[in-house]
Amino acid sequence: MTALLEADALVRRFGGLAAVDGVSLALRRGCLHAVIGPNGAGKSTLTNLLSGELAPTEGRIRIGGVDATGWPNWRFARAGVGRSFQRTNVLREMTVGENVRLAAQIRCTPPGRLLRAAAREAAPVRAAGAALERAGLAAHAARPAAALSHGQLRQLEIAMVLATDPQVLLLDEPLAGMGAEEAERIATLLRALAVDHAVLLIEHDMDVVFAVADMLTVMVDGRVLDEGPPAHIRASARVQDAYLGHAA
Repeated sequence: MTALLEADALVRRFGGLAAVDGVSLALRRGCLHAVIGPNGAGKSTLTNLLSGELAPTEGRIRIGGVDATGWPNWRFARAGVGRSFQRTNVLREMTVGENVRLAAQIRCTPPGRLLRAAAREAAPVRAAGAALERAGLAAHAARPAAALSHGQLRQLEIAMVLATDPQVLLLDEPLAGMGAEEAERIATLLRALAVDHAVLLIEHDMDVVFAVADMLTVMVDGRVLDEGPPAHIRASARVQDAYLGHAA
């Protein structure tokens, strides 16, 4: 299957430091691809490269086979790449539905109509409703975002990404700080989203990663240490020595 988003030998240097050093991977629809590794391995920098937040020093990025190297982040978003961040990025004084509708407006509303009342624009309202339903938050649409639990805020951020109609989802630590019940709910959502999206997941909860991932890339010091399905990574002596430990 053709990759929706592909990285070829990506390098990103900051001065003399290569935060990402020769990383290649391919994200395909129906596959949840997790990137794991210790702090400082280059995972978030890789995500920033794949979303257009940073430009690579070397290497190529392709979206649907089209060379997207050096595109600004808004072109990545327009091409169907959506991402969430480590820190929850919602407007807490607005309702859940308003947050998602605002995200949908960016994608659905022609520039000449951005100053019209949001509620009069049918396309963003429909897109927001569908995203809330998909993320499991339809019943909370009228609640202030500030009233949500931590796990629900992460669901809201995913709903906001979904409202932009992405084909590729780049999710940076969506389970950070969650208890077991909320983490299980988000893990179930991630598996459902991977059915019809290409999903890249950055996550430190190894129980969740091995439960939901179809493919894993292990990064250490900016480089790919190993890559493969969960059974291969769990059995890899190199990965055990460098990251998981022999109890994994």
